[in-house]
Amino acid sequence: MTKETIEASVPSGSKWGRFWRSQKDNILTVLVAIGLAVLIRSFVAESRYIPSPSMVPTLYPGDRIAVEKLSYRFRDPQPGEVVVFYPPSQLQMAGYPADQAFIKRAIAVAGQTVQVHEGRVYVDRVPLTEPYIAEPPSYEMPAVRVPVGMLFVMGDNRNNSNDSHVWGFLPKENVIGRANLRFWPPGEIGFIADPASPKIATKQPL
Repeated sequence: MTKETIEASVPSGSKWGRFWRSQKDNILTVLVAIGLAVLIRSFVAESRYIPSPSMVPTLYPGDRIAVEKLSYRFRDPQPGEVVVFYPPSQLQMAGYPADQAFIKRAIAVAGQTVQVHEGRVYVDRVPLTEPYIAEPPSYEMPAVRVPVGMLFVMGDNRNNSNDSHVWGFLPKENVIGRANLRFWPPGEIGFIADPASPKIATKQPL
């Protein structure tokens, strides 16, 4: 809506007309700011808070993060990146709202196989070195291949995370963006580093 359109819609002799003439610059500034905020949230970045301990020790409940959205408009999520996403159908059928945001670490992409065995996560039969996890997983998971258009995601708090080892694969279209900055609490402000696509340990096949 242009300035001229707004002015034409306000009767010049009314109380609101006088208010508009005295405050029009401030009003237009607020409208522009709101419009920019909506555009930024939709296409560039948005803030989220961490509601659960599933990403400890990387992120803690109550932390607030910035979710960057631009990267995934040009490329797919990569292993090691912390992604924020809407719940897939499996979780929605379990009662989670469709607009509730989840946060996990991408472990494997389409075509790769994932297995959990004796406290280690294996991708394509190679164990990952994962300095970011709270503790080794205490469960076993047979090898599964990630289908086309899907991701396999896990929480860094492996034994307290509702993730792909429980409910299956994450459709890429459910991904909102990449968690790349923690801005609360003040003492923990900083970028959320990707651990070099979780580093591969020495190649010791199963």
